[in-house]
Amino acid sequence: MMKITKYLHSCLVFEQSDFKLLFDPGTFSFAEGTVTPEMFKDVDAVIITHKHPDHIDPENLKKIIDISGAALYTNSEVAAEIQKIGMNAELIEEGNYTVGPFKLRAIPVVHEPLLDNPTPQMTAFVINGKVLHPVDSFEEKLLEYKGIELVILPTMAPFTTELKIADFADRLQPKRILPVHDGFAKDFFLKQRYENYTKHFKQKGIEFINIKPLGDSVEV
Repeated sequence: MMKITKYLHSCLVFEQSDFKLLFDPGTFSFAEGTVTPEMFKDVDAVIITHKHPDHIDPENLKKIIDISGAALYTNSEVAAEIQKIGMNAELIEEGNYTVGPFKLRAIPVVHEPLLDNPTPQMTAFVINGKVLHPVDSFEEKLLEYKGIELVILPTMAPFTTELKIADFADRLQPKRILPVHDGFAKDFFLKQRYENYTKHFKQKGIEFINIKPLGDSVEV
């Protein structure tokens, strides 16, 4: 059994056997001061999926690594960027890896298109064969994991619509959905849209986990 805790937007901590794996501590998570680097002082490893600032905050990432001593993993594009500020990372780009007790399958994926923004190198993950983390991609090849236990689903973004999000999840048919990529939404709007998502996915036999954005957890 592993526990997943959400810390605003796409910042997540996976915990199993007293090992903590942190994904994507980005600028949106730290923007208002409710999340701080000190909250991650006991993480054992950090993964950065791509270089967009809502997924990586170099200054706070450096603080997390300094206070935790965590190992850092990412792809070559991010590694080249953070090397400029004196940080080193082990590459995880494609294939099977082991980080602590976690079995990871790294999948190169294409970020959904953004206005006047170059496409970054991005890595999606399957964690312990139970969780699909597509990051900011709805690539067709991810449907290979149809019926997976849990998908970490971006639920609002400038690169997509609710119709496209729902279509991807409807075809993927996970047992459960953990919503992310929502750090820029006001609470009243988040409540309204998540009620809508909950209703839609219930009709499809999929549980939409209406998780609070700061410190709530789910077990898989």
